[in-house]
Amino acid sequence: MAKTPRNKKGQFIKGTHWRTATQIRDREWLYEQYVALKRSSSDIAKDFGYTDSAVLFWLKKHGIPRRTIRDVRKIKHWGASGSDNPMWNKKGELNPRWKGGITPERQSFYLSPEWKSSCSDVWKRDNATCQRCGVHKTDSPDIPFHIHHIESFAVVEKRADTKNLILLCEVCHHWVHSRNNTMKEFLQ
Repeated sequence: MAKTPRNKKGQFIKGTHWRTATQIRDREWLYEQYVALKRSSSDIAKDFGYTDSAVLFWLKKHGIPRRTIRDVRKIKHWGASGSDNPMWNKKGELNPRWKGGITPERQSFYLSPEWKSSCSDVWKRDNATCQRCGVHKTDSPDIPFHIHHIESFAVVEKRADTKNLILLCEVCHHWVHSRNNTMKEFLQ
């Protein structure tokens, strides 16, 4: 370890430090990397052997303003586009999000008179109340309500069966399909 420079009274000499000088302590260098070259703090840390927190510390210490999320998104690289993208032109079964081709079928079903009639019956039967938390539509007019299929939409015979449908508020509907629903309530 280097000896810290001191004056005759044994006091530290202002502007000196016992650590060797590094790039990150130089305001102009850090400003150029972060502002002029628009590099992220994590890129600077990775390329020059610092930690993320050290780069953020020195940005603050030097008074260099941090970017807003909006600014970050403007300069962020969002991946390959066009034919350079490995998912380019992958349609149907070649796409990992393929659902078996039922999307147009689902859309046409939700526009059918059969579905509209079933929805109306469920709203009346459940008294416009979420069947999980008990919130009524008139108490919370801003909360969207959903008709939930207890057995999957894939079971064609039960798609419009009111015994297979239940009214849930949006929050409860998300909960039903989440990992938090460990008891698989409202699912079969």
